[in-house]
Amino acid sequence: QVQLEESGGGLVQAGGSLRLSCTAPRIIFAIPAMGWYRQAPGKQRELVAQIATDGSTNLADSVKGRFTISRDNGKNTIYLQMNSLKPEDTDVYYCRVDRYGPVEVDYWGKGTLVTVSS
Repeated sequence: QVQLEESGGGLVQAGGSLRLSCTAPRIIFAIPAMGWYRQAPGKQRELVAQIATDGSTNLADSVKGRFTISRDNGKNTIYLQMNSLKPEDTDVYYCRVDRYGPVEVDYWGKGTLVTVSS
């Protein structure tokens, strides 16, 4: 079972900031493509941000201008910097690895709770 190590969730007031981290294991000698998703109770899991093996990024419209995704290839770690947080950002955030180089995978973290109070 592949374990993704997530950290950084917590409680913050609206307008505040949090940074999530996720570390993927070194399974093969390849940079993983990773991303963050979020899910509220009773709703579908949705993409927040993703970063490809070449470093290109994709962010959901709802977080553009507020969230930034970045990576440290040496640590196989991605970061989600979340600024100007809103109560509607309250969700469980999940890390995902969907590719190691050319190899497609589907690994998920256990999730970390982000709560934004108004």
